[in-house]
Amino acid sequence: MAPSVDSTVADNRLDLTAEIARDLIRLDTTNYGEGRSNGETDAAEYVEARLLGLGLEPQVFDSAPGRTSVVARVKGRDSSKGALVVHGHLDVVPADPANWSVDPFGGVIKDGLLWGRGAVDMKNMDAMMLASLQDILGAGKEPARDLVVAFFADEEAGGVFGSHYLVDTHPELFAGATEAISEVGGYSITLGGKRAYLLQTGEKALIWIKLVARGQAAHGSRLIHDNAITRLAEAVAKVGRREWPIRLTDTTTQLLGELARILDVDPQRVGPDELALATGTASGFIQASLRTTTNPTLLRAGYKHNVIPDLAEAFIDIRSLPGEEDAVLAEVAELVGPDIEIVIIHRDIGLETEFSGPLVDAVVATLGQHDPGAPVLPYLLSGGTDNKALSKLGIKGYGFAPLKLPPELDFPAMFHGVDERVPLDALVFGRRVLTDLLSTY
Repeated sequence: MAPSVDSTVADNRLDLTAEIARDLIRLDTTNYGEGRSNGETDAAEYVEARLLGLGLEPQVFDSAPGRTSVVARVKGRDSSKGALVVHGHLDVVPADPANWSVDPFGGVIKDGLLWGRGAVDMKNMDAMMLASLQDILGAGKEPARDLVVAFFADEEAGGVFGSHYLVDTHPELFAGATEAISEVGGYSITLGGKRAYLLQTGEKALIWIKLVARGQAAHGSRLIHDNAITRLAEAVAKVGRREWPIRLTDTTTQLLGELARILDVDPQRVGPDELALATGTASGFIQASLRTTTNPTLLRAGYKHNVIPDLAEAFIDIRSLPGEEDAVLAEVAELVGPDIEIVIIHRDIGLETEFSGPLVDAVVATLGQHDPGAPVLPYLLSGGTDNKALSKLGIKGYGFAPLKLPPELDFPAMFHGVDERVPLDALVFGRRVLTDLLSTY
């Protein structure tokens, strides 16, 4: 059962954003994929209570038992403008406590950081959203335009029980919306000792596949040439070791040009990978945005040490550049050969949006007010977000969860990593920036 807002003990030393994020981390909403999940209902009830406390009328949707999303509409000063969707997801990926230095679901505060699964992906942004609404509505004011505030289930498994479900079954929730902002953008990076910010204006396509090898079941001591595990292992190695060529999109071309300008290097002499590596920790995302990736993530085979199984499976996480999905699948099929079956578990589109227009201008201006002189650059996310689902309604999505980060923090490593954490002062910064953006755009 989710703790009610009233029963949550407030810590006067914490900013409201950190307090909410801590509370949400302590609600274990682990999503294991393949339909297995602890569910988001407890977190959804917590969010619902917060929204009700602000005088809003949130709607709660269960796509399946325990798979709960929350949506609320906030009236703006000028409803003639296109509504802005501000969205986050409530689920998190699994965390093995044995690998962590703290309880991943303890919401631990130490060393000036908030630790826990979801601290970065993405209960921090969920908290920013609620705190910013508190700042605006609690002061008796309104956002500049109508907002559709959404907290989705199931993003970590492709949004089937969350954003895609709501877009497909309740599109009226997003009526009048033209743009959206969510995770994995707006954070700072360090270039040549100076700070800059990345605005996510695109994301790679998502294809989750399963490779299936079949062979002869037999005693483990026999000479078997048709061993399913051996054939699968050969296929996995080919896919996992495939070095996909660099292909620049409009977004990555623009980003690399800006990086070369800021770093004062000749882009004709410094290659794309070298430029990406010059971004330091941010290269963890940027390098992967320059090419397709095909990463094996899960293996399943066998049931006893002395039994050769007749079936072996491997799961591959494919992130192709927008528009290259079919070509990549065709090449994977060629790599593994005709004897390996390819099952598509989940597939979703890539997105790319121009780095221009009123929302981009507003983001750049707002960040400029809070961190003067720091440039804002477009980038293509190597992963994906719920903006994929919203794009089916013609809504342009951007990644903007603003954080001013210390240069030594490996931010990309926090996503799905061990000891996920976010600086407390970065949460304060994000709340202020998001509040100003929603108040003026």
